[in-house]
Amino acid sequence: MEPLTTSYPLKYSVHKARIFAVFLSMVLCTTILCLLQLRFFKPKIKDFYSFEVKDSRGRNISLEKYRGKATLVVNVASYCQYTDKNYIALQELHREFGPSHFTVLAFPCNQFGESEPSSSQEIESFAKGNYGVTFPVFHKIKILGSEADPAFKFLIDSSKKEPRWNFWKYLVSPEGKVVKFWRPEEPIESIKPEVTSLIRQIIMKKREDL
Repeated sequence: MEPLTTSYPLKYSVHKARIFAVFLSMVLCTTILCLLQLRFFKPKIKDFYSFEVKDSRGRNISLEKYRGKATLVVNVASYCQYTDKNYIALQELHREFGPSHFTVLAFPCNQFGESEPSSSQEIESFAKGNYGVTFPVFHKIKILGSEADPAFKFLIDSSKKEPRWNFWKYLVSPEGKVVKFWRPEEPIESIKPEVTSLIRQIIMKKREDL
């Protein structure tokens, strides 16, 4: 009499192989979708006003409040050969064009010649007491290296120009895009025409929207 045979082990192996094939296909499809997403659906690039910074007291401040204005962003220092000339010129610029359509935004930094050693609140008091500044002076930040502030890093990446000293200036449009930059030794008169042009565009747009 011939021994009985069964097909159960064979059927079980085939079933297991099919499950593995389905799992492998799912993994492959997921990988392909992720790669396509990275290739074709890159995350939206932020603009300057989409960042948050800290004020001189360390409180979070959204730069969104400045959207719609032209802003001049500057890395400032209290003990630098350019301090007097630049603070006086920046306040003059802010008084002439601000605050409705334009403002200066000052970010203290101690990375150039260690010329900004004080605390953020002391820096703000220094700027207001000695130069009467009425524009915002934010928390002291780093603008170079791995610990660079994201908002300032955006300015550098957008302009392809990294500050080499204190008082580099970046003009930002009402939409948060970098328009132009200036080095510390360049006269304030070279900035005024660019600011005037942006303000004119802001006013014209507001009239069109009425």
